[in-house]
Amino acid sequence: MRSSDEEYYDTEEFREVLEDYENMVASGSTRYMDPDELADIADYYHMNGRYDEADAAIVRALEISPGAIAPLTYRIHEALESGNTALARQWLDSIVDKDEPDYVYNTAEIMLTEGQNDECERYLRQELTKVPSFEYQDYVVDVARIYSDYGMDERALEWLAGAKQEDTPEFQELMGRVLMGVGQYEKCKDVFTKLIDADPFAAKYWNALASAQYLEGDYSGAIQSSEYAIAIDPENYDGLLVKANSLFQLCNYEGALDFYRRYQRLMPDDEGGMLQQGICLINLERLQEAIDIMEKGIKVAPRDSQYLCELYRELAFAYNETGQTEKAMNSLDMTDNLNCDHVQVMIVKGHLLLSAGKKADAMALFSQALKESTTPRQTLLRIIVSIYDNHFANMAYTMFNMYFAMDEDSEEDESLPEGYAYMALCCYDLKKYDEFLGYLKKACEMNPLECKRVMGYIFPENVAPEDYYEYIKGKLGINN
Repeated sequence: MRSSDEEYYDTEEFREVLEDYENMVASGSTRYMDPDELADIADYYHMNGRYDEADAAIVRALEISPGAIAPLTYRIHEALESGNTALARQWLDSIVDKDEPDYVYNTAEIMLTEGQNDECERYLRQELTKVPSFEYQDYVVDVARIYSDYGMDERALEWLAGAKQEDTPEFQELMGRVLMGVGQYEKCKDVFTKLIDADPFAAKYWNALASAQYLEGDYSGAIQSSEYAIAIDPENYDGLLVKANSLFQLCNYEGALDFYRRYQRLMPDDEGGMLQQGICLINLERLQEAIDIMEKGIKVAPRDSQYLCELYRELAFAYNETGQTEKAMNSLDMTDNLNCDHVQVMIVKGHLLLSAGKKADAMALFSQALKESTTPRQTLLRIIVSIYDNHFANMAYTMFNMYFAMDEDSEEDESLPEGYAYMALCCYDLKKYDEFLGYLKKACEMNPLECKRVMGYIFPENVAPEDYYEYIKGKLGINN
């Protein structure tokens, strides 16, 4: 299997092979074709959603050579995509040449899909001892790529550390993606910036740079990089999605909605894109549109979708805002048997009960959520925000003081403190103006994004959230 299929598919060599094959199919010829070439053609068809044609190419390849490793690797990947590791092992057993590296790689992928991560690492290390010196570099890099493909970038980085560092685009791209996966965003950006300098019209490098910028919180930079990717390829769905997500983080919901819709036109059955559209529409107070798109997302989402629980939760919010409380509760009940964060569902149910005037029932659910939560500070904050949003300002103020007094050595992530902007608003509502200014200053310093999301409607559009405190000071004539 080729490590850079997409580049290969753009070559004259592949186009000639594909044309030769399609002419042969059209004429009904049964002449011999190399099984490896047929596997490449099947991969190409599969990548372009032409699944029946892909299957036909693999059937032909296995008729020619039943034990050939390339078409059997296609079948193994096909089985793994559907979670059928037993079938994958049957195809693995059919491979004739078990000394080929691809046999080892296929075995490793089956083990990773089965969750045998440590066993897989021992197997790959043992096989490494059998690898000839002239194949060592290829083996180590291929193993790192497999780990990266399975989201195990820490292990991928360990294997790359044992490889000879190459200046080739393929090696550098893999290194950049692994660095992104382990959170080393500055090094990752350096890698992709150099790749862009060498090939400024490679949209995939701009996408990767934009993704790294997004993950480190540089949303303006991510927007700029994604715009280059989109300019190179207007149907570049990765670039469209990064730009949409970045606009969303900057609270530009109208702009984000536009790009989520452009993304959706390319990926029409992506329920994650429908969820994000729904959240934008809720923030824009276009509630019926939000309900429509999220109901559509729920219909197309597979049962194991990572977005399904959130679709039900956001749909419940939209129903509640339109006065359809029963439908809202029914939506939340649909999450009972899903693999999701049930603590967050309890908080949403409590919020709906509180908005319906059922304070005692709401507080009982909030208490249960806190008991079951593995991240009590985050859970408490969400509960306080719900209480504040339901206009219990005095209760929220008391609970915010408890929240900020909690142990700062908590094991929860304290890298981006939250809650200060909400507390500032709460103090303002209660006419505690000195405290309002103090918490506003902290909010601007510690979490300007929260400031924008929570308080942006108060300030002029041209005032950056970092400057909200100074803006208020100027308005009040405060000099110190």
